[in-house]
Amino acid sequence: MELKLFEQTLGYRFKGKNLLKEALTHKSAKRGNHNERLEFLGDAVLDLIIGEFLYTKFPHSPEGELSKMRASMVNEKSFAKLARHLNLGKYLYISTSEEQNNGREKDSILSNAFEAVMGAVYLESGLEIVRKLVLELVETIYPKIDLKSLFYDHKTALQELTQSLFGTIPEYIVLDSFGPDHNKEFLMSVQIQNKEYAKAFGKSKKEAQQICAKIALEMLQQK
Repeated sequence: MELKLFEQTLGYRFKGKNLLKEALTHKSAKRGNHNERLEFLGDAVLDLIIGEFLYTKFPHSPEGELSKMRASMVNEKSFAKLARHLNLGKYLYISTSEEQNNGREKDSILSNAFEAVMGAVYLESGLEIVRKLVLELVETIYPKIDLKSLFYDHKTALQELTQSLFGTIPEYIVLDSFGPDHNKEFLMSVQIQNKEYAKAFGKSKKEAQQICAKIALEMLQQK
């Protein structure tokens, strides 16, 4: 696998290629060391860097707002977005079965690999280098950072709109759930005046509701 292209995209050249390979190795690959330990380290490093970034960028924001913004940036979906920007999925070492199961596109696998890569950079070159890489990525992916853009509450916005238009509020219905208790996925729908406006999957009921609300909002705003 040609890892030089990944290093060019990342903007960092690894001294030890084995460390990079470990960061890109999913446990399904069953080859050498996989990336869970590096993921654990990277998670802590990223939490610190993003926390410090927000603390400095928003000197007058209270702790509650900073916590919400950090939660919106330090999570699986956000890290998967950064991983996709780096085309990280292309370079992963995964099993054939995981490959056939769209493993290179799974948020969970991409997010974990991104954390592992940052953990690997930290081990090699320290916090300052990781901070530089992460903040460059953040500024590219999130050109506008504030509470509203990071944590827009689509459910509240939809409720306000439906009350204004129809004099009623949306109803969210669980259509189905899949997977084991520790990794459940929910299929939700949103109905307004008994008419279904959207269906969506989510890792939690709240996430699925927010996605449903976003779709329904866009539909109503186009009318």
